[in-house]
Amino acid sequence: MGISLPPSVITDILGSLVMVVLACLSLYYTFLLTRREPENFLWGFLDYFCLALVAFSISRCAGHMVKQILLIYGKNDIWRAISPYSGGLNTLLIISVAAVIIYYHKGVEGYRAIEQKAASLKVANSKLEEASRMMQQMNMHLEEIVDSRTQDLALSEKKFRSFFHNSKDMVFLCDRDGLIVDMNRAGLQILDYEPDEELNLFLGQLFTKKSDLDHFDNALQNQKFVEDFEVKLTKKDGSFIYLLLSATGIFLETGEFAGCEGIAKDLTRIKAMTAQMISTEKMASVGQVAAGVAHEINTPLGIILGYSQLMKEDFPKDSEEYENLVVVERQSHACKKIVADLLKFSRQTESTSSEVNINDILEDVLSITARNLHLDHIEIVRQFSDIPEITGDEEKLRQVFINLINNGQHAMEEDGGTLTVRTRYVEVEKMIVASIFDTGTGIDPTDRGKIFDPFFTTKSVGKGTGLGLSVSYGIIEDHQGTIVVESPQLDNNSSVYPGTAMHIKLPISELAYKNQLGQGENG
Repeated sequence: MGISLPPSVITDILGSLVMVVLACLSLYYTFLLTRREPENFLWGFLDYFCLALVAFSISRCAGHMVKQILLIYGKNDIWRAISPYSGGLNTLLIISVAAVIIYYHKGVEGYRAIEQKAASLKVANSKLEEASRMMQQMNMHLEEIVDSRTQDLALSEKKFRSFFHNSKDMVFLCDRDGLIVDMNRAGLQILDYEPDEELNLFLGQLFTKKSDLDHFDNALQNQKFVEDFEVKLTKKDGSFIYLLLSATGIFLETGEFAGCEGIAKDLTRIKAMTAQMISTEKMASVGQVAAGVAHEINTPLGIILGYSQLMKEDFPKDSEEYENLVVVERQSHACKKIVADLLKFSRQTESTSSEVNINDILEDVLSITARNLHLDHIEIVRQFSDIPEITGDEEKLRQVFINLINNGQHAMEEDGGTLTVRTRYVEVEKMIVASIFDTGTGIDPTDRGKIFDPFFTTKSVGKGTGLGLSVSYGIIEDHQGTIVVESPQLDNNSSVYPGTAMHIKLPISELAYKNQLGQGENG
């Protein structure tokens, strides 16, 4: 310690200074790196390491320089006093540097873990930003999408409502118990309910046959639909109506039955037309047979009538033989009348057409039948309108009205009554309507569909052959007209009156139609 060693002293001092300079340079470079990449854990760690190294190098350099200076000037006592503090400080600093180095690996592992976490957070953040961007875009267009969907739903509902309310067929909805929760105007009209009337009606109440209701329910439960099922339903007034019914069951996701929706078409008119076609075909067939039978009977009847008239000349008028021949002659004439009616029914007789006025024909018929009507205490009421002429066979039309008036007289012959004869012109249809009303017993509902059948009659034996209405039906049909039967009668206020009304519709003549057109143009 007392020997001066200049080379070692100089080397010690210079080495300490170089150490300080290098440590400061390292600290400067790590400072630059941390400024460039502040988030880089490695550069931060090296910066702290270099800072500790600079502190250690400065402490060591200062200690060595002080030591050499004190030793050079012989201040050994002072150095001995401060050397423990200098050594302790150096030891503390070198331990700090060692500690930093020891925990370097742990720091790097933590840094990498943090980096991975940061990377995953970055990816999640990127996805979150993408989702946020999509949400913002959806939010921007959400109102437009909602408006578009609302318009589509409104249009769909409008179409459904238009079909529901404007359909001419019955459309209805029922709940699981069969209660009708909604029905369109056409359905209410078919069942004779008012549009604003509360139904509170079950579909099963409308079925007239339990078997039809069971078939309907079973088909809905098993097949989940009913197609073209012909049913007979009851209207509000208790009358019946025929419908062609189709329905679809409504089921929940669980498969539980929740109700049904259906549509029904009114078949009443179609059934009436079908019945009329069948009746027309039947009458045509019977007419052909009647024509053949009439021609076959006419010849022997003529011979019987001729021989009975010749044989009457051979016997005195007061003799029994003469009276018997009178009976034969009278019955032969009755048979010939029946044959004539058969020929008229089969429309084998010739007809002549001319311009005729229905009012004039009715006046002639009433003048002929007035006496018999008065004898039965029947009052005649004439309600004639100014009507155009028609084209037709005057004699055959006269026969039609005689038949209808005779039927009315028969219905009132016991208690008397009123026979009203009315004519009017329906300009829209270009038709003449001649109506004959009586206040008699009316027509039984069970007989209403058979009154135009040949040989059908409700009169007692000897008072009718059952061909009058059949012949009348054929004559009016030949004139392109129709006969409508109304029993009981209804007025304009739908009030019911006893008796029967027969309405005959006939088209006006072509000449009358042209005259009307001419008057319209002149007007």
